[in-house]
Amino acid sequence: MTSKSDIFAGLIDADGLRDKLSGLTKDGDGSDPRIRSQVLAELKLAYQAGRDEVERRLREDGGGLRCANRLAHVQDEIIRVIYDFAIWHVYRVTNASSAEHMAVVATGGYGRGTLAPGSDVDLLFVLPYKQTPWGEQVVEYILYMLWDLGLKVGHATRSVDDCVRLSRSDMTIRTAILEARFLWGDQPLYDNLIKSFNDSVVKGTATEFVTAKLAERDERHRRQGASRYLVEPNVKEGKGGLRDLNTLFWIAKYAYQVQSGSEMVKAGVFSKRENKRFLQCEDFLWAVRCHMHFLTKRAEERLSFDIQREIAQRLGYTEHPGQRDVERFMKHYFLVAKDVGDLTRILCADLEEKHVKHTPGLSRFLGVLRGSRRSRPLDGTTDFVVENQRLNITGDQVFERDPVNLIRIFALAERHDLLFHPDAMRLVRRSRRLIDKDLRNNGEANRLFINILTSRNDPETVLRRMSETGVLSRFIPDFGKVEAMMQFNMYHHYTVDEHLLRAIGVLSELERGERGDDHPLATGLIKEIQNRRVLYVALFLHDIAKGRPEDHSIVGARIAKRLCPRLGLTPGETETVSWLIEHHLLMSTVAQSRDLNDQKTIADFASVAQTPERLKLLLILTVADIKAVGPGVFTGWKGQLLRTLYYETETRLSGGSPNVGEGPVAAAQSKLIEKLKGWSEEEIAAYRARHYPAYWVRVDLKDQLVHAELIRAADISDNRLATRVHPHAFEGVTEITVLAPDHPRLLSTIAGACSVAGANIVDAQIYTTTDGLALDTIFVTRELPDDADERRRGERVTNIIRGALSGEEKLPESVAHKSMGRSRVRAFHLETEVLVKNSVSENHTVLEMSGLDRPGLLYDLTREISSLNLNIASAHVATFGERAVDVFYVTDLTGQKISNITRQATIRQRLTEAFDGEGRARAAKPGQRAVASVK
Repeated sequence: MTSKSDIFAGLIDADGLRDKLSGLTKDGDGSDPRIRSQVLAELKLAYQAGRDEVERRLREDGGGLRCANRLAHVQDEIIRVIYDFAIWHVYRVTNASSAEHMAVVATGGYGRGTLAPGSDVDLLFVLPYKQTPWGEQVVEYILYMLWDLGLKVGHATRSVDDCVRLSRSDMTIRTAILEARFLWGDQPLYDNLIKSFNDSVVKGTATEFVTAKLAERDERHRRQGASRYLVEPNVKEGKGGLRDLNTLFWIAKYAYQVQSGSEMVKAGVFSKRENKRFLQCEDFLWAVRCHMHFLTKRAEERLSFDIQREIAQRLGYTEHPGQRDVERFMKHYFLVAKDVGDLTRILCADLEEKHVKHTPGLSRFLGVLRGSRRSRPLDGTTDFVVENQRLNITGDQVFERDPVNLIRIFALAERHDLLFHPDAMRLVRRSRRLIDKDLRNNGEANRLFINILTSRNDPETVLRRMSETGVLSRFIPDFGKVEAMMQFNMYHHYTVDEHLLRAIGVLSELERGERGDDHPLATGLIKEIQNRRVLYVALFLHDIAKGRPEDHSIVGARIAKRLCPRLGLTPGETETVSWLIEHHLLMSTVAQSRDLNDQKTIADFASVAQTPERLKLLLILTVADIKAVGPGVFTGWKGQLLRTLYYETETRLSGGSPNVGEGPVAAAQSKLIEKLKGWSEEEIAAYRARHYPAYWVRVDLKDQLVHAELIRAADISDNRLATRVHPHAFEGVTEITVLAPDHPRLLSTIAGACSVAGANIVDAQIYTTTDGLALDTIFVTRELPDDADERRRGERVTNIIRGALSGEEKLPESVAHKSMGRSRVRAFHLETEVLVKNSVSENHTVLEMSGLDRPGLLYDLTREISSLNLNIASAHVATFGERAVDVFYVTDLTGQKISNITRQATIRQRLTEAFDGEGRARAAKPGQRAVASVK
């Protein structure tokens, strides 16, 4: 075993540094500013050399805890040298009084003997009595020297009595002194502090301290995000991070009076194996944190996308088939975070058993309900009992005797709404080896599992406990393959297993009617479906094949065909589950990237859905899937698109067959005329002639009425440019309508104005009138909760549009300036793909582009489309984290599809360059109409 002295050897020569600093005072006093400057220069050299060597050794041996210890050692020696120089060469006292003594004490994380490269240095200067001029001068000298070294120093100067008094009332101070470590100065003074602290503060207050620390932990988790599986975790403060390990040790140290992990084993808190896990977790997290600080040259605690890949490479991770190096690293990170959670539960369980009789406050925090501790039998079983409202085992052979009990215990807890006893959970973890092929094929075990998965109570919570104990990954091995798996993108907020469990939770809430206000259609449909268990099984398995080289939807469907019969599903149910998994992305893709007014879109989607029942199942699964991706991912606009697609498809599957012709056009015109109040016959006749047939069929009556009044008001005022802003609260978008003379790049101008204004376009519909006006309607993401505020924001966008159309706003320069800011997407590398499709629409060529999102992208694309002499009929814009998917329905200038192969190749090349920002959009030639012609 390597000794501490071996770990620290060669980092800093403290004695040599002292001699060198003392040598500087031969020609003068240590308080001389000139000498102080020389002292500071020597300290900087020694300090930086020590840190450089620490980083080199971290890259060499990878030891995270060693790195933290080494940094703390370098810091210790620097502080000791400064202290010695101060008392010997600056403020030397030849005959010190009893008050002129001082102990320099490290507190907080530094007190544990660990320090990250960018950490604060927390110091406590302990005095025997009140402050003296000598003590004040020494403390000031040390602090100013440390600040001049560029360090962030947290400090306090107190007497022993002050420390004890303040610790009683301030939990932060109490925790700091709990981890106090003697650095230099008067050792007996430090010893007196620790004895007084233990006798007067710690003794008899374990309940108070533990309760406070657990409360702090819960609040910290709430601030950082309640899940330990966030894909950009905070290594220090996040759930499963270093602060959780610190809290564990604080609690153990306070409640059990232990000083190390080995002492926790002796106290019976952890087994040797559990203590080894503790040390491994701590070492890994420290390695990650130290690399982060060294890499960013600041106290960066969030493991963000832009540094994850570099950290993975520093730690030696390599790519494997189906998984990138960064994904393998993050999987390891989340498994460590899971281990931290397990260790937390173990410690809390031990505290509960040893303190619950005397600590009701602690009991409530640990989830122990008040009541008798006597056990009572549970109906229908002799292997389990209820103890203090928790499900417990009747003996250590319960699982050995009948391995099905490893599944049954969770089914019983779900059925009777019981918490789990810590003894039972510990035995479950130790018995996971019993989950073998025979148990996985056991009919009763699979029946119990399906009951858990499809519970009408709270299936997510029970499945989560199965996952935390390792039972779920053993019983469903394919689930184990995606456990702690992250996807290196900005779209998915959680690991794959966490996403699957959250999706089940969302589905359960929909079924209980708890999300009816946000998802009225899904909430209504789930009451109508014929077979709810195919929905739960499909949702549980829909991403089960992530991380494999093949398409996860296809592979997942194959897994379902293999797994569902084992779970007891019929051949018909298995086929439905497999179909749902294979097509689980389809409805979202069509809704967000296709023109839902185009009947071929509806017909093609209906041909896949086949039946109204499957359509219902797919809609509900899609809502739960998107909702479980992360906060804010499911927007009102996405909900509106899904509802539109559902209703249009349902109509077709139910026998409806809309067609376009003179009949529907005349009918639409008649309905509008009925609503037009105060219009003369001449005005009505003229207005009917202003729109092409497709407008009358594709646009809703309420929108036709809005357009009619907008155009009429513009005519009356003799204004060829008019705008309208209308916020939609439920859909989460704001509608902006622009009426302007049709000309090249009108949509590009609107897109550029939105980019400059910071408005994110999600959809656009473009129409032209027979008299040369363009009627463009765009939908931008809503930003403000109040309709009046959001309307004013929309009007600012329309003002920029007006300025751009009049030439007052120079859009290319404005967009370029707006695009210069730093973007998180720079951490990602996506290959741009441009597809030219003629089979998607009857009347339009569909340009589908995907790649790395960036500011000003839509502006560049629409300018390039204009330069290609293409007319845009509709645009559909979606972003999935860092990936942008932009779809345009276009024709050539004669209103025809783009059928020439050579021209298609040119379009692909030019739009790829525009997407990547490598080429600027070309100016449209005079007289070309490059925007909006739908005829």
